[in-house]
Amino acid sequence: MGTMLPYQSFINISFFQPQSFLMTGIPGLEAVHGWISIPFFSMYTVALTGNCLIFLAVKRTHSLHQPMYYFLSMLALSDVGLCLSTLPSTLAVLWFDYRFIGFHACLIQMFFLHFFSVVESSVLLAMSFDRFVAISNPLRYASVLTNNVIIRIGVAITTRATLSLLPLPFLLKRLNYCPGKVILSHSFCFHADVMKLACADITVNILYGLYVVLSTVGVDSLLIVVSYSLILHTVMGLASPRERVRTLNTCVSHILAVLVFYIPVIGVSMIHRFGKHLPHIVHALVAYVYLVVPPVLNPIIYSVKSKPIRGAMFRVLNSLAIDNTRNL
Repeated sequence: MGTMLPYQSFINISFFQPQSFLMTGIPGLEAVHGWISIPFFSMYTVALTGNCLIFLAVKRTHSLHQPMYYFLSMLALSDVGLCLSTLPSTLAVLWFDYRFIGFHACLIQMFFLHFFSVVESSVLLAMSFDRFVAISNPLRYASVLTNNVIIRIGVAITTRATLSLLPLPFLLKRLNYCPGKVILSHSFCFHADVMKLACADITVNILYGLYVVLSTVGVDSLLIVVSYSLILHTVMGLASPRERVRTLNTCVSHILAVLVFYIPVIGVSMIHRFGKHLPHIVHALVAYVYLVVPPVLNPIIYSVKSKPIRGAMFRVLNSLAIDNTRNL
């Protein structure tokens, strides 16, 4: 008898779940994965360093203990979480060509990847609310956005993301999978990607996935547009053109962060829905842009545009350098 493949022994069993999936790097460029890993490693390093610096800068600088900077530190933490969700598997594929990911490990990674995306979207909405209150009602700003309110917003953001996404792993776990169909499209686990490997009716997964996207990112983006419409209405009511520019300038960093997050999100959604005919490399690159670019750019945007943040980040770097030289 010939040797039996690991999955052949399951063919006659009515319910099958693979022990592991096979991840894919950048299709067609496997020979240069080693070189491709250099910009990926650099981007992950910049993202993790930049966002950790922002968090430490806000934590250690008493003058930055204000609502706007608390929300910025939440954004930085969600970016760190997003990076750490995909970094191990992506670098394992690019550096060592290690493509296996266990079934349950895949579900856990998928949960955290989507969790931090939803958290980031929610934090951007909270930041737009912060800008709206600061501009439309500056005298009540401190009394509206108290520390207690900010803690409640943080808890609400985390609870919303957890409750929205907790059913996803269980919806995938109940599915029957095809024994020969174990190759993922990326070097990480997306819900839409994993459910396509099932040999079962995935209507519930599709509908629930659509509900999650619309009820989180969809609602958030709509409310951000509404808040900026109200901000513009307030700004246009100001008498002095110089005052208008100065007021709008306080929103530039947040507007850039919103664009950096939502443009790739829209790109990924459009390609998943309508881009099935596009080469696989396009799907892969758009997904990497969605996951890696916002965490890289957010610290750069805020350090360039915000003088208090830039100064606080340099002070943290100096104190870390001094601590290191003392330890030598």
